[in-house]
Amino acid sequence: MARKTFFIAGTDTDVGKTLIAAGLLIAAKSRGLTTAALKPLAAGCEKTDVGLRNADALLLQSVITEPLTYEQVNPIALEAAIAPHIAAQQEKRILSADRIAGFCRGSLNQADFTLIEGAGGWRVPLNPQETLADVVKILRVPVILVVGVRLGCINHALLTLEAIRNDGLQVAGWIANCIDANMPVLEENIASLAARIPAPCIGVVPWLDEVVPDAVASAFDPQSLAQLFQ
Repeated sequence: MARKTFFIAGTDTDVGKTLIAAGLLIAAKSRGLTTAALKPLAAGCEKTDVGLRNADALLLQSVITEPLTYEQVNPIALEAAIAPHIAAQQEKRILSADRIAGFCRGSLNQADFTLIEGAGGWRVPLNPQETLADVVKILRVPVILVVGVRLGCINHALLTLEAIRNDGLQVAGWIANCIDANMPVLEENIASLAARIPAPCIGVVPWLDEVVPDAVASAFDPQSLAQLFQ
């Protein structure tokens, strides 16, 4: 089987990219695949005795099969929980798409199934000229889109999809993540998304009282996962 890498993009911040990624990694491991994950850029890191640590990156590191160091999983850690380019400015650091892509390349092709998780939405700035999307354009990897299902999600999903395709990148599939416990006409919204997104729906993750990666992994469509992993 050819080794595969995907970029996990979200329709916005706080749509569950990390939990979805962790669920996909667990699903891949359960099918006998080796796994790796990267969150190359993370803002909102806590100071620890061993340096800045990001909760999302730690979760990804905890579920992969390959022994990547924290610095390999999250090479750029920023303390403030704000837009990464502003956090970098505050720390007098320079972000560039080439440098981030280089960090990613150093840890690719070590596992059967690798995920690179983005930060926020598709057009998160890195500097005055570049966005995080430029990293994906350099790496030329297909995208899995996480749609946070809440009011406005159809517009957010279609605009993000349009941007990804305009950047010349492939959307390998999308996942509906139900992040609003009281979302009205939930099924109708998901059906509207499915009718308008020309890519496979890998799964619909329901609202979960206890949000853990194992529960997320069980919500994916087995046939869609088989196509993703093959």
